[in-house]
Amino acid sequence: MQSELAAPSMVQDFVLADWLKRAADLKASDAHFHSGYPPLFRINGAMTRMGEAELTQNQIAGQILPVLTHEELTQFKQDKDAEFTYVIEGTGRFRGSIFLSQVGLKASFRIIAEKPSTLAQLGLPSTLERFAEFHHGLILITGPAGSGKSTTLAALVNMINEHHHGHHILTLEDPIEIRHQNKKCLINQRQVPLHTQSYARAMRAALREDPDIIVIGEMRDAETIGLGLTASETGHLVMASMHTTDAVKSISRIVDAFPPDKQSQIRTMLSESLQAVFSQLLLPTIDGSERALAYELLFLNSAIGTMIRDKKTFQIPSVMQMNRASGMMTMGQSIGDLVRSGRVSADIAKKYVDENML
Repeated sequence: MQSELAAPSMVQDFVLADWLKRAADLKASDAHFHSGYPPLFRINGAMTRMGEAELTQNQIAGQILPVLTHEELTQFKQDKDAEFTYVIEGTGRFRGSIFLSQVGLKASFRIIAEKPSTLAQLGLPSTLERFAEFHHGLILITGPAGSGKSTTLAALVNMINEHHHGHHILTLEDPIEIRHQNKKCLINQRQVPLHTQSYARAMRAALREDPDIIVIGEMRDAETIGLGLTASETGHLVMASMHTTDAVKSISRIVDAFPPDKQSQIRTMLSESLQAVFSQLLLPTIDGSERALAYELLFLNSAIGTMIRDKKTFQIPSVMQMNRASGMMTMGQSIGDLVRSGRVSADIAKKYVDENML
């Protein structure tokens, strides 16, 4: 845990909006408020304690429960946890989560950008611009929690919205994070469960809502995955996120979501509809001042399609390595580049990939 930073005010006078503004000013990704502990901000991936004074359960409840809607408060009382969105005008939007634990009431907030970033602003490879050229199929954006998947999806939607005329883009999110304005495209954003009961239900409805592009905030279960694959096969471009760390694991996660007697069919569907997989990690830099983006990028070709269909996905990384000139990249190659450029230490790199891959 990093050293303490000066607090914006005495914690005895805990005001949620003031602390969240402070978190945004410090470019924290998350803010945590726990009973019996000082406020914590996650800065450059590390938890940072904000002073020594401890918050009480009454302080947290007094500031956070009033911002919940009636439905969210009811859910919290029933389930002992709830997710919500909190907006501070002039500062931004925050994705909140409140829950009970063994030490009392806790709340965490993810700081959300007010508007989508560009690929360049996020340091994403320009090869992702090729995603806008696809008119159908499945694109996966993957990575562990906190790696920026939602931000990347929003940047891709914004890229299409700014540069391509006439698309209807439908996003399914839990919750809605970055809000999009109609530019060259029509965009409709639906929040689970506020606007629809589940991702699967929203996907079934989406096929009747005339979208060109469907963005799924998270492919969580076999039903949603199956509907996403069906949509990608019937003329839609589907972009979805998953909590997997590389292309092979992403393909395996999709196949393994189904019973054995269905897996051959799913592999065939994937081999025909998958267009690309972009996996991302954020690694601490040597000086600790920021986090560096490491990524893996797969574009489907006939050889990879055959490997998926024939259960030989373990051969995919070798094909990716040989096709770097065409835009593909393995995680090992990307992290190796960061080490050689002096941005990330070899010791950190070895925590994520085998030394022989660097």
